[in-house]
Amino acid sequence: MDGYGIFSAENQTYCWRYGEACDLASSFDFSILGSGHPRKQEYKEACPTVVYSGQGEGISVTLSKLSPFTMVSQTVVSSLLVVLGAAGARAQQRQTLWGQCGGSGWSGPTLCVDGAWCNPQNQWYHQCIPGSGPTTAQPQVPTTTARPTTTLVTSVVASTTTSSGPVVTNPPVNPGTCPNTPSGLGSPVANQLNDPFTFHNGNKVTSKADWACRQREISELLQRYELGTLPPKPSSVTASFSGSTLSISVSEGGRSISFTVSINNRPSGAGPHPAIINFGTMGASLPVPAGVATINFNNDDIAQQQGGSSRGRGKFYDLYGSSHSAGALTAWAWGVSRIVDALELTQAQTGIDPTRLGVTGCSRNGKGAIVAGALEPRIALTLPQESGAGGSGCWRIATWQKNNGQNVQDSTQIVQENVWFSPNFNTYVNNVNQLPFDHHLLAGLIAPRALYVMENVDMEWLGKISTYGCMGIARKQWEALGALDSFGYSQVGGNSHCSFPSSQQGSELNAFIDKFLLRRSGGNTNIFRSTQTHSSFNLNNWSPWAVPSLN
Repeated sequence: MDGYGIFSAENQTYCWRYGEACDLASSFDFSILGSGHPRKQEYKEACPTVVYSGQGEGISVTLSKLSPFTMVSQTVVSSLLVVLGAAGARAQQRQTLWGQCGGSGWSGPTLCVDGAWCNPQNQWYHQCIPGSGPTTAQPQVPTTTARPTTTLVTSVVASTTTSSGPVVTNPPVNPGTCPNTPSGLGSPVANQLNDPFTFHNGNKVTSKADWACRQREISELLQRYELGTLPPKPSSVTASFSGSTLSISVSEGGRSISFTVSINNRPSGAGPHPAIINFGTMGASLPVPAGVATINFNNDDIAQQQGGSSRGRGKFYDLYGSSHSAGALTAWAWGVSRIVDALELTQAQTGIDPTRLGVTGCSRNGKGAIVAGALEPRIALTLPQESGAGGSGCWRIATWQKNNGQNVQDSTQIVQENVWFSPNFNTYVNNVNQLPFDHHLLAGLIAPRALYVMENVDMEWLGKISTYGCMGIARKQWEALGALDSFGYSQVGGNSHCSFPSSQQGSELNAFIDKFLLRRSGGNTNIFRSTQTHSSFNLNNWSPWAVPSLN
């Protein structure tokens, strides 16, 4: 076939003669040309017209049959055909099921194996998942069942607290005996994680009373440098319950806000029954067993998370001001605390036991779940799913992964994506070694309460080594407290993001819910496992400090 085809990549235009290369044109990765390819300008001058579709490296190219270009030399055409042959060979590479297939900065395969399609999870991570792609479905009309209405309005007034620093929800065992937290960051910690059992002033943690003080200190440091200040309980909280809706009103400093949560799948009988607070409006991402209610919490209503423009937006900021230091994760934790307040006030009406509450969420909402469990001590069971960076992953390990060429979300990128953290954190994201904490200590704020972390070994972007290492080292805090049966970390694969793999983790999840919410015996809740061997990472090298036995 006579004529020439053209393609465009990296803002340049190229051409070649139709013929043998024509059947290679369905998909190319033209990054092999490189920014300094010597023939780019020559090809560009030869082909002034651009016909292509798609964007970025690995674009799908539409060919156009043109009249023969007499100005294109045979040398140009021949050399370009060689380049196209290499590109065509690379284009045949297809990503395996559950592997990464795109995203900002990705240079690997962008096509999936047969039977899978490339699902854009977000701007930075696309994943090959089973199926042929999304289809347009008819919206489902929800069905409702009339229920009797019960309403209770009551209030609680907290004493006024004044503090120059962040207010912490985990109080010391003996108030007044904890050391003051020194100002400043302390000495940098590189290629290892901070010692949970050494106070910021250098003193050692030797007892459970010391540990309570250390938790208070860690929470203060996290709020100071990363999360933003968690306000104390507001001066007024009122609650009412009707049908399945729990309405909550809060007043502080002359301002008031109201929000609602829905309580679904309430067990029959008088109760009281346990419940799991689910971050997000789409219902629980985990299979919640019978006997446990689900509380759907629209966390975006409290603090928005639609990118950088969301800073200071949401009902939390309506109450405390748009310039409040709290990031969205802290604001959501505050919202969970108000839900617990409301459940304490309406227990007779809701039938929910406020001492048997879990909290869960996946991905960004999984970050919210682990922070809520860390900052709200009334949560009995914390269940973050695939929370990755900013959740169960450690900043230092993610940086180490990235320095070793892995495509993982780190601190420098995450603050560009959304407003989950305090603006104060931006000062430290380029050198996380200077921080006096990492997220193994965030998890440690939950100890010895129950924590079950679910991660996805197929998603490198989430930091599969970072979460494995971070939680493996976090586990040492439960070990020191003699509470390993309250800690679980399970990293498996073969599932899409936020799709719970019941066949692999269902029995583990049920064991945690049975023991810590339903208060039934049976099942193993001392879990630390991954279906992948992380031979490049040594837990002990990253935690060279001793683990005490705290009494």
